[in-house]
Amino acid sequence: MRNRRVANLPSEWHAASLRDWLVLMRPGDWLTLLLALLLVGALVPLSWQQERAARIRVYQDGKLFGEYDLAAARRIETSGPLGVTVVEIAGGRARIAKDPSPRQYCVKAGWLGEAGQTAICLPNRTSIELVGTQPRPFDSLSY
Repeated sequence: MRNRRVANLPSEWHAASLRDWLVLMRPGDWLTLLLALLLVGALVPLSWQQERAARIRVYQDGKLFGEYDLAAARRIETSGPLGVTVVEIAGGRARIAKDPSPRQYCVKAGWLGEAGQTAICLPNRTSIELVGTQPRPFDSLSY
């Protein structure tokens, strides 16, 4: 592999050294930078926080089949056009354990535990949605 040389830029395009930039900073600039960093540091954990789900809604053919508490372990069977879909609830989480759909996307979604998460089995027209105790906030999908 040959070494490439970067074309020399005109001298006015060269970035000033770090020391030159630090000399230009005034006390108000430092205060603004510090407040901005503190604000970002406080908002990052809040924006990634999700509520644990409290209940699960099972839909069959677009209609609510049932709503169940995630605290109680159980298996729910619902019949669709292709056969029986099995929903499993355990340990405050839920999943679609078995489905007759050909590609098994809803089964591959695995265990769901956060409010707002869903698993959809389109060929068998079955879906599950986890809901929390607070109303769902708006996002780009539900707006």
